[in-house]
Amino acid sequence: MKEIFFPKRMWRSRGELKRRYDVVIVGGGSHGLATAYYLAKEHGAKSVCILEKSYIGSGASGRNTTIVRSNYRTPEGAAFYGESVRLYERLSKELDFNLMFSQRGHLTLAHSDRALVVMQERAEVNKLLGIKSSVVGPREIAALCPELDLSDRPTWPVLGALFHPPGGIIRHDAVVWAFARAADRRGVDIHPYTEVTGFQQSNGRVTVVETNRGRIECGQVVSATAGWSTLVGDLAGVRLPITTHILQAFVTEPLKPFLDVVIVSSQLHVYVSQTDRGEFLIGAEIEPYTTYKGTGTLSFLETSARHSLELFPQLERTKLLRTWTGLCDLSPDYSPILGKTEVDNFHVSTGWGTYGFKAAPIVGVTLAELVATGKTPELIAPFALERFHTDTLVSELAAAAVSH
Repeated sequence: MKEIFFPKRMWRSRGELKRRYDVVIVGGGSHGLATAYYLAKEHGAKSVCILEKSYIGSGASGRNTTIVRSNYRTPEGAAFYGESVRLYERLSKELDFNLMFSQRGHLTLAHSDRALVVMQERAEVNKLLGIKSSVVGPREIAALCPELDLSDRPTWPVLGALFHPPGGIIRHDAVVWAFARAADRRGVDIHPYTEVTGFQQSNGRVTVVETNRGRIECGQVVSATAGWSTLVGDLAGVRLPITTHILQAFVTEPLKPFLDVVIVSSQLHVYVSQTDRGEFLIGAEIEPYTTYKGTGTLSFLETSARHSLELFPQLERTKLLRTWTGLCDLSPDYSPILGKTEVDNFHVSTGWGTYGFKAAPIVGVTLAELVATGKTPELIAPFALERFHTDTLVSELAAAAVSH
């Protein structure tokens, strides 16, 4: 009789809920998993659990652009994402998992004189913070991406671009799996299909997390739930200035690799990259209406395809393989909301729009430090929820016009 070998699980099967955990993390995506991992690794936390209402990585972590970069416009944003890129660069080795991080370079195209001015401002901010960014002209763009149509045929010809060499793409599901496995190996309990239904509070603190599988007494709570953050916040009595939109994207059939850089156009509202499997990943800006309904639209496909063909006319006969939508939580100033809330032990990671995945490692490091020490790390202090009360906003709109 032939012996059958079954693959070893990457993390333990869901066990029974314990009566109490020191830290309960709501959301089993990259932010929640990274926070749990760093709590265990850096701070020796022994009683941590993750609650996910669906499967691990089912939310924004599994429905994103896979782009990693740090060329943001504000000093606060550039420093924050710069540290995240540095963590990503060594994350495969740290987690002992091939994350397929390809730092091919990131080109943000400019189609007008005003756009070139904005790119120059962003480049100077980046340079002051030690982040590699520069404005390049058509000749340099042609050398970096010879397949791009740089003629005057497109409606919006390319005049220049912001070039960010450390930018690239990474395998998003590999990041989720790696953090989950690493957290599990350090004793974190992972509970998929466990929905949070409420919180009980006493003296301004959450004392009990209620779920569809029972109640859990807790010491600290972290909400890392992206598009569902306002609903989880409401359960805790924390009002978040967040609107939820859908982001759509699609991939083509696999093609022979020829695109080595990430292409983003703010004016055309499109981004294009080629995956490790040869598929072209194409998307646009979030939809302008708020919804939790994950239904794709024909208008998105038409507009994104048309603009992509202006940049890459050679894709004209390429077949569309699949489409998807994801939920995005958008803050008023296009920057995240990180850290403490008015409920003493209820912390949040929210307001990421479509660019939260690229921040996963640094969110994990900083939130773990906050939970373990009670002190807000300097790197995330500007992103506190209270900034909307003190009018100290961190406007990142200029670097997130396509939110990628």
